[in-house]
Amino acid sequence: MLTLDRFEEASDLVKRVTNPTKLIYSDYLSDQCGGKVYLKPENMQHTGAYKIRGAYYKISTLSAEERERGLITASAGNHAQGVAYAAKKFGCKATIVMPTVTPLIKVNRTKSYGADVVLYGDVYDDAYAYACELAEKNGYTFVHPFNDLDVAAGQGTIAMEIVQELPTVDYILVPVGGGGLIAGVSSLAKMLNPKIKVIGVEPAEAASMTAALQAGEVVELDSANTIADGTAVKAVGDKVLPYIQENVDDMLLVEDDELIGAFLDMVENHKMIIENSGLLSVAALKQLDCRGKKVVCILSGGNMDVITMSSIVQHGLIQRDRIFSVSVLLPDKPGELVQVAKTIADEQGNVIKLEHNQFVSTNRNAAVELRITMEAFGTEHKNRLLDALEKAGFRPKLISAKLY
Repeated sequence: MLTLDRFEEASDLVKRVTNPTKLIYSDYLSDQCGGKVYLKPENMQHTGAYKIRGAYYKISTLSAEERERGLITASAGNHAQGVAYAAKKFGCKATIVMPTVTPLIKVNRTKSYGADVVLYGDVYDDAYAYACELAEKNGYTFVHPFNDLDVAAGQGTIAMEIVQELPTVDYILVPVGGGGLIAGVSSLAKMLNPKIKVIGVEPAEAASMTAALQAGEVVELDSANTIADGTAVKAVGDKVLPYIQENVDDMLLVEDDELIGAFLDMVENHKMIIENSGLLSVAALKQLDCRGKKVVCILSGGNMDVITMSSIVQHGLIQRDRIFSVSVLLPDKPGELVQVAKTIADEQGNVIKLEHNQFVSTNRNAAVELRITMEAFGTEHKNRLLDALEKAGFRPKLISAKLY
């Protein structure tokens, strides 16, 4: 059972390995939604995510014999690092099975904590099945990423810290994958103050918890294809589901495009790198009536590889009309490029990239193509730039923007 005594014990224990992640008040998000928005930055943990809490508490509950057999788990990133780090603290061996597509930086970081990493399968479900095989074959003790009440108790310590720091909190928004985090947070929050509303947030393309709550039982999705890879779970945990059914007030769904915008908001306004799954709580704010409410968004992690980060930034700038590309056709004669550049400069546009194609037509005197990628302040400024080019006779045609 998830009891108050269990949560209190877990809260005391996890302090040995967690950084204090004090709430951060967000002027920007508060102005956007009309309430008082606070961020719980679990991206600031040693391993870059909240998972260290559940992993450490779970291992603390194991017997010496269970630890000596060695631990095993399956994970694409955050739980892997949490178990590896916690196992190192307890002085026991850990084997982590990760999908073959796991970014190298996450693999290397997991190894850096002393764990043995086995790469297997294309998705988490493949890695999980293989980890179960290895556990049975070698007698390892399995530490489940979410379907374990000890793990959930460890994750729930976040609620203890939130309520201690902000006793009058109205809403707690929680990213949801398999259910371990929200089971712990919602159960403890309701024990401490039944008036707190706990709201789960899932990616729309991996809404396994929403499906389970609607059906009244665990439902396996056909796919879980989302950029929020840390919450891309086809089926939630059956052990944690009853606690979620009892204590979670609502579930919200967020599209991937909304996460891209949320990433830019966090980088530019809070100077924080938050992974896509960790942004679910922030992206969901616009769906709530937050006026007069105190809201805490749990930022569950910040482990994002640089390649993914650069792609998200590019798509976000394009999405918000701060980067766009146009094609114009010019006669192939001196001075035409200068006229285009002057038109853009007069409207305070910033040219990022130029591509000059003399072979767009067999009649070069009639037309050569100039592709221009430029920076704008937003949609209104972009439209002014397009209008200026049109009035100057260049007839700009919007094309797909690519920075790299």
